Amino acid sequence: MKYQTIDPTNNKLIKTYQNHDDAFVESSLAAAHALYKSEWSKGPIQPRVKVLEKLADLIDARKEELAQIVVQEMGKLIGDARDEVWIIAEIARYYARNAEKFLAPVKHESSLGEAWTEHHPIGVILAVEPWNFPYYQLMRVLAPNLAAGNPVLAKHAISVPHCATIFEQLVNEAGAPKGAWTNLFVDAEQVANIIADDRVQGAAFTGSERAGAAIAAQAGKYLKKTTLEMGGNDVFVVLDDADLEKAVEIGVFSRLHISGQECISAKRFVLHEKIADQFIEKFTAAMADVKIGDPLDESTKLGPLSSAQARDNLAQQVKRAVDNGAQITLGGNVVEGPGNYFEPTILRNISRENPAYWEEFFGPVAQIYVVKDDDAAVELANDSRFGLAGVVFSSNIERAKSLASRIETGAIWINTFASTAPELPFGGVKRSGYGRELSELGIKEFVNQKLVLVKRD
Repeated sequence: MKYQTIDPTNNKLIKTYQNHDDAFVESSLAAAHALYKSEWSKGPIQPRVKVLEKLADLIDARKEELAQIVVQEMGKLIGDARDEVWIIAEIARYYARNAEKFLAPVKHESSLGEAWTEHHPIGVILAVEPWNFPYYQLMRVLAPNLAAGNPVLAKHAISVPHCATIFEQLVNEAGAPKGAWTNLFVDAEQVANIIADDRVQGAAFTGSERAGAAIAAQAGKYLKKTTLEMGGNDVFVVLDDADLEKAVEIGVFSRLHISGQECISAKRFVLHEKIADQFIEKFTAAMADVKIGDPLDESTKLGPLSSAQARDNLAQQVKRAVDNGAQITLGGNVVEGPGNYFEPTILRNISRENPAYWEEFFGPVAQIYVVKDDDAAVELANDSRFGLAGVVFSSNIERAKSLASRIETGAIWINTFASTAPELPFGGVKRSGYGRELSELGIKEFVNQKLVLVKRD
C-alpha cells in the first residue's frame, strides 16, 4: 500500500510518501492519549475553540493553494475545490462559535432531585477517511472532536497524501498541541491494531461498504463506538407537477458533481410516467452537451475520475449492467486519450435482477426508472440496501414533503440538489451507515453524556 500523488488527468506519478512504521504509530498514540489526560482536553473549552478560529483564518488565507492541491491529487474541478476549501473554514468557525453552547449542561426535570447531563470527551478517536472530499472529510471529524477534547488519529486515503499532510500542518500552525490531530500513513493491519488499542475509544469512518464493515467488526470486537458513512444509491424523484427545466439542470449538476464521485449525488432518476419522456429528452441533451476536460479550466463541467482503477472499475460496472439487460442511451465508454475520463452515461431498462439495480455507480452514470404514481416512486426508492440521501422535485411542497417522510434515507432535499452545511446533520441508514456528523448531533457522537443528580432533601 503506497501513499502516492498521481495526477488523474494523465496518470503521472508526482510523489511517493513514506509509510509510518509501528514505532511512529505507538508514539502518536502515546502523545494523543497523554493529551486526552491533560488539562487541554478536560479543562475549559476556550483554548480549543480558539484553535478552530485560527485554523479557519489560515485556510482562508491559503484557499487557492489548497484548492490547487485537491485538483492535482484527485481531479476535482477547480471551482468545486474552492468550494470545498470554503466549507471547511465554515465548519471550523461553526464549531468554534457553537461548541460551548452544544456542550453546555442540560437540565432534566426529575422527582429524584436536581439533575443534569454534562458532556465530556471520551478519549482518542481514529478517523479513516476517503479521497473524494479530501479536506471536508477530515474537518467533519476534527472540528467537533477538537472542540469536545478528543484527540484524533487520522488515516486518509492512499491517493491524497498531500491533502493529508497540508491539513495536519494547518492544524499545528493554528496552535493545536501535539497529539490533537495526527496524520498516519498506515495499512489495514495497522488500522486494526489501532482500533484494538485500549487508548482508542472510537472510530469515525467514511468510505466503501466493505471497508466500513471491517472497521465496525473490529470496533465491535473491542466494544468501541463507531460512526459509519458508506455511500448510497440516491434517488432523484421528479413528479408530474415538477419544474422540468429546473429539475434537469439540477439533475445534471448533481449526477456529474465531482465527476459523479459523491455519495449524496443523484444516481437513480425516478420519473413520473406523465413527464418521463420530456425529462429524458431534455436530460439526455444536457448530459451530452457537457464539456469534458482539464479540471483547472473554469469552463470544464466534467473532469477525470480519481484514478485509473476508478475509471476501469466503472467501465466494468457499466458492461456488467449491459450484459444483464440494461440499455445504454448515452455514453458508456472510457474517453480515449490520457487520464481517467469517462463519458456522461445514461442507463435504462434496469431490472431488479440486474446487479446494477443494487449497486452504487461512483462516476458519471445515471440510471432512469419510470413509475406510475407517488406510491410507486416511494416503493422503488426504498427498494435499496442503501439509505443516505435523495431529492424530490414537485411544485406541490406538501406532496413533496409527504414523499420525503416516506423515503428511507438520512436526508431528503426538495427542489434542490443534495448538499451540505455545518449546521445540517449528515448521515444515513441501512447500509449507508449510522451516526451523524456536523451540526449539534455530530459533536455529541463521541462524548460522554454523563448524568449528575443531587438528591432532594
